Amino acid sequence: MSEIPDKQIKRLRGLITDAETSLAAAKELLVSILGDGETITAPRETITSGPDGKIIEGIFDGQIMIGPDGKNYPVPANYASKSKLVEGDIMKLTITDDGKFMYKQIGPVERKTVIGTLTHHDDKYFVEVAGREYQILYASVTYFRLHEGSQVSVTIPANNDEATWAAVEASL
Repeated sequence: MSEIPDKQIKRLRGLITDAETSLAAAKELLVSILGDGETITAPRETITSGPDGKIIEGIFDGQIMIGPDGKNYPVPANYASKSKLVEGDIMKLTITDDGKFMYKQIGPVERKTVIGTLTHHDDKYFVEVAGREYQILYASVTYFRLHEGSQVSVTIPANNDEATWAAVEASL
C-alpha cells in the first residue's frame, strides 16, 4: 500500500470531525422539533482531538458552555451577546495547541422573539416578559445602551418553558 501524504490525512480527519459535528447538530435539531421531553444534554459523550487541537462539544446555558464531561467552559460575553446565543444552543469549542479557545455555534435551538421591559436587581439584568423574568448578559446591556425600563426585543428558546436566559435582539 502506498504511503498517504500527511496533508490528505489531515484533510480526511477534518472531514470526519465536520461530519460528526453535523450529525450531532442534526440529532439535536430533531429532538428540539419533536420535543421528546428530555433535558438537553451534550450531543456526544466524548472529547476528541483533531488536527486543529482538542475539540469539545457542549450546551450553552445562557452564559457558559457545559461540556459532556460536566465541566464549565467560559464563553466570552461579547461573543455570546453578538452571536445572540440562546440557552440550549449546541457549541463546539476548539482549544488549539497554543491554548487559544475558539467557539462556534453548531446547533441552534428553535427560537422565538418576544418583547419585554428591562429590570435590574441583585446586581443582574433581566427582561420581564408577561410577568416572567429572563436574565440577560451585561454585555448586551452595555452594547445596546439599555436602561432600566427600556423596551427590549429578546430571543428565547421556543420549546423550553424552563429557560431562564434570553438574548437581546434590539432596543425598541
